[in-house]
Formats: sequence, C-alpha cells, structure tokens
Amino acid sequence: MKIQNKRILASVLFVLISFVCVAQVMPPPPGPPPPPPGVPIDGGILLGMVFALFYGAKKLLLAKKDN
Repeated sequence: MKIQNKRILASVLFVLISFVCVAQVMPPPPGPPPPPPGVPIDGGILLGMVFALFYGAKKLLLAKKDN
C-alpha cells in the first residue's frame, strides 16, 4: 500500500470513528432519593391534640350546664 492510500484510509477511519463516538447517548442523571420512611409527631400535631382536648372539655361542660 502506498503512503497516500494509508493516509486516506486513516482519515476515513478517523472520521467514521468520530461519528460513532458522537452518536452515543448519555444516560439521564439519577433521580432524587426516596423520602425517609415515617414522619415523627412534631409540635403542630401535639398542639392540635391539646387544643382538641380543651375544646371538647369546654363543649361537654357547657352541655352539662345547659341541661
């Protein structure tokens, strides 16, 4: 093979390999991790329960007073 033919063959192979490398698709990034299991009872829930107890006791006392 002549030097000229080797250069042409090398150039063609380089171009073809470049097209193959560009055609590769990158995978999408992974999503966020799942949320932790269970949620602790915080101050808002506890405050709501206390409010409900006082409200219920008030209603019971007013109902007994009206009778």
